[in-house]
Amino acid sequence: MATLGTHETLEIHELLTFKSLCLTKSSTMSNLVQDEELKRIINQDAALSTKHIQSLQNFMTKGGIQ
Repeated sequence: MATLGTHETLEIHELLTFKSLCLTKSSTMSNLVQDEELKRIINQDAALSTKHIQSLQNFMTKGGIQ
């Protein structure tokens, strides 16, 4: 398996940072929202962000990046 280049590694780190920020914001806002439908949407976004973060971390690990 080919390893990722420096530019690719930086791009993945940027994506991880962005998805982590999305997760933090969704988790924080979920506690403040009173509308149940909006809360459900926010919680779905938090779950999806968590899956994206795990996928990116797995990709980096399998790509030989620590």
